[in-house]
This record gives sequence, C-alpha cells and structure tokens, in this order.
Amino acid sequence: MSSVWNQTCRMKRLVVGPMTTPEYNKWWVRRINDNVLGPSSENSQSIEEYFRKLEVEKLRKGKNKAEEDLNNLKTDYKKLRLSMRTVGLGKTLE
Repeated sequence: MSSVWNQTCRMKRLVVGPMTTPEYNKWWVRRINDNVLGPSSENSQSIEEYFRKLEVEKLRKGKNKAEEDLNNLKTDYKKLRLSMRTVGLGKTLE
C-alpha cells in the first residue's frame, strides 16, 4: 500500500516540475484561489469596528468588576459597622 502512495507522490512531483504548461499553472492558481474563502458580505466588518467592539467589551467588563467590588466593600462596611455597634466602639465619649 505504501509503495502505491509513494508512486503517486513521485508522479505528482514529476508533473508539477518544469514540464507544466502556463495554462496548467493558471488553472492551478485559479483552482487554489477558488478554494480560499473570502469574507462574506453579510458578516464582514472592518478591523476598526472589531477593535472598537473589543475595547467597549473590555471597558464594560471593567465597569462590572468595579461595581461588584464596590458592592462588596459596601457589604463589608455594613458588617463592620454592625459589629462595632454590638461591641460598643461606635459610640463617642463625651
């Protein structure tokens, strides 16, 4: 089985060598280019728009993280104030 595969490869190398015609080369390039997928018109967007969306997404994630951290700090502050009241440290001495 492997000898048949080797023969096929050798034959392809022979054909692709300097014995190819210009018409064959044009056909081969066209065939390769036809297989390459180009950007579809409905889903295409500019690189600038793509990067702008990435930046907005990054900022939105940062804002959400900051809001979450702020809420955690508020919760911790409320817990601290409650424990200070229970211990009596929150009262001022006059």
